[in-house]
Amino acid sequence: MYNPAEHNSIPMYEINRGRIVRSLEFIQDVIVICLCIGLFSFMVIQVRDMFLSLLPPLNFNAVTADILFLLILVELFRLLIIYLQEHRVSIGVAVEVAIVSALREVIVKGVLETNWTQILATCAFLLVLGVLLILRVWLPPTFEGIDPEQAISKRHNNRVKSKLIETNSH
Repeated sequence: MYNPAEHNSIPMYEINRGRIVRSLEFIQDVIVICLCIGLFSFMVIQVRDMFLSLLPPLNFNAVTADILFLLILVELFRLLIIYLQEHRVSIGVAVEVAIVSALREVIVKGVLETNWTQILATCAFLLVLGVLLILRVWLPPTFEGIDPEQAISKRHNNRVKSKLIETNSH
């Protein structure tokens, strides 16, 4: 008589995790590609509007706002492209987008028309983003196989082993 408990075979309905993960990554890539196409289309529309705003009468604030907004869109597009290539979000590009966005708001509103507390808060925000951008250079890139959590775990295990050796030698 056949006893399934004694038989050491693979279950008939075993989940193939690798295939599921690959399928989900493919779906995620399709979503990001759709975002890229949408963002590119929106950039084309913005370029058309920017050229129309260059016609007389020329509104300097509107042209400046359009140019800076286009730069933000280009950086966001670059962020999506990096994500498609490396399957990670680039902290450096994300910080650059935030810096350009904050500067755009200050430039469009005008420094003289903005409340001093908002200018001070924007300066603090830009300072923090600048520090983050500088610190990012020294942080190890996790996408090249360097896993900081694994390094910390290895360090902890080495400490535990050295303590065990120390206590066993006494």
